[in-house]
Amino acid sequence: MDKDHDLDRVYLEHYDALYRYAYTMLNDEILAEEMVHQVFLKILEKGGPLAIHTSLKAYLYRSVNNECLNYLKHQKVRNAFALFNARTAGRQTETPAAALQLRELEQQLRKAINGLPEQCRTIFQLSRFEELKYAEIATQLNLSVKTVETQMSRALKKLRTQLADYLPLILWLLMNVNIRL
Repeated sequence: MDKDHDLDRVYLEHYDALYRYAYTMLNDEILAEEMVHQVFLKILEKGGPLAIHTSLKAYLYRSVNNECLNYLKHQKVRNAFALFNARTAGRQTETPAAALQLRELEQQLRKAINGLPEQCRTIFQLSRFEELKYAEIATQLNLSVKTVETQMSRALKKLRTQLADYLPLILWLLMNVNIRL
């Protein structure tokens, strides 16, 4: 039996339990499903044998747990940024230097997104800016959910790499820019 059939078997055996576990963490059916799919997608993308130091079941649960925690952490940062944007919309930042840094960050973010391949960029924008679920994007673009997952993974990896130098700036802006009320 080949590796793909083994992964299919593992997926079928563990999906329901992993989905229920993710659901207890996220309280959202679609997100729970996406987290489990993301774990299996990452396993599939690794291509080689997995280095599992515990049982397969424990590895899968830990992977789903980490995926859910990363999602929740990302949402927390996203919500903080949205709050920051809402507070700064139409208002000036306290210092010209902070305003300049914010413009530079926005410019670099736009440049990085525009640098993505067309399909990858479209999928990223639908997911992050239109807040569509992977299944909705797949339907809208007539693609498989796996293709959407793969493209999102590539987009996030490229953006993470291209914007790594700006992480300190992002954190500084979120923590230090005072808004005139």
